[in-house]
Amino acid sequence: MSTKITIKNKKTITKQEIKQLLSPGHTACAGCGQMIAARTVAQALGPNTIIANATGCLEVTTTAYPMSSWGMPWIHSLFENASAIASGIRAAEDYKSKIKNQKSKINIVAQGGDGGTFDIGFGLISGMWERGEDILYICYDTEAYSNTGIQASSATPWAASTTTTPSGKCMSQPMASVGGPRHAASHPPKTAGMSQVGDQRPAAPGGCPIDAIGSHQRKKDIIAIALAHGLPYVAQSTASFPDDIAAKVKKALTFKGPKYIQIMTPCVPGWKIDSAQTVQVGKLAAQTGLYPLLEYENGQLANVLKVPKPRPKVDKYLELQGRFAHLFKSKSGEKEIKHIQGLADGNVEKYGLD
Repeated sequence: MSTKITIKNKKTITKQEIKQLLSPGHTACAGCGQMIAARTVAQALGPNTIIANATGCLEVTTTAYPMSSWGMPWIHSLFENASAIASGIRAAEDYKSKIKNQKSKINIVAQGGDGGTFDIGFGLISGMWERGEDILYICYDTEAYSNTGIQASSATPWAASTTTTPSGKCMSQPMASVGGPRHAASHPPKTAGMSQVGDQRPAAPGGCPIDAIGSHQRKKDIIAIALAHGLPYVAQSTASFPDDIAAKVKKALTFKGPKYIQIMTPCVPGWKIDSAQTVQVGKLAAQTGLYPLLEYENGQLANVLKVPKPRPKVDKYLELQGRFAHLFKSKSGEKEIKHIQGLADGNVEKYGLD
């Protein structure tokens, strides 16, 4: 469909209108990184797509009964079973193709947030991957349970303050607790890779309780887990790079079998950022090396986005976010920032981002 536009000099031009497969009018926050990414994904997938969506922000903000923002078939059942629903749809499409003796042209997609992917739905996703089903799974990684109150998930990064891993004050003495003393903030080795491991050791006199820094658990490395399942296509991006997301979605569809794309999607209320900072924060995540843009094909690292020179330090990324504000208030916080810098440096070395 096209429309005619007349401008001041009476010249008429024709503007081609593209159907939006994720329409405006949803109830997501202004500046929502997930909506930027999801809209890009939907346009790249095209209308010949069926989506199974896990419970989460993307589900509740786009499908408030009786309305839907989706311009394609879309189904939601439970938090944990988007991949199982997609498996059933895939089986039905394959059966229809067998009867009609023609290849299905329908893209089958399952998607969810990090809670539905890293945690609650993980077992069913693994099963879908083990069966080798021709389904694209997309994770919108907000690094917390954004829909239910910003609780920590296993995607939450080291030292982030959430409602279940709140930052606290560093006491002059270790705090007593039921079952023994709390633990000092101690760091995992600065090895390459995205896993962030929290090694807990007893606090020395004057040490800082581990709970004071916020999250002190590892960020689960789903990229590595997907590769361990033998997926032919695995990729990572952030909402700040829509062209990269679109290209990766389109490339994923050219591969037969299970595919996985993980997209960092900054959450305005959860990360305590301004709605105008979403794109800036997502770019810094990649540019610092903390959240690399990468692509694996048949188990081999095929493409990465190189970091700029000079590479921004992680404090430029952290200081924009209220969830890390406590790190800039004490000497202990300075140590945690150095540790997070080490994680970024490890990624740069592992993935050859220089």
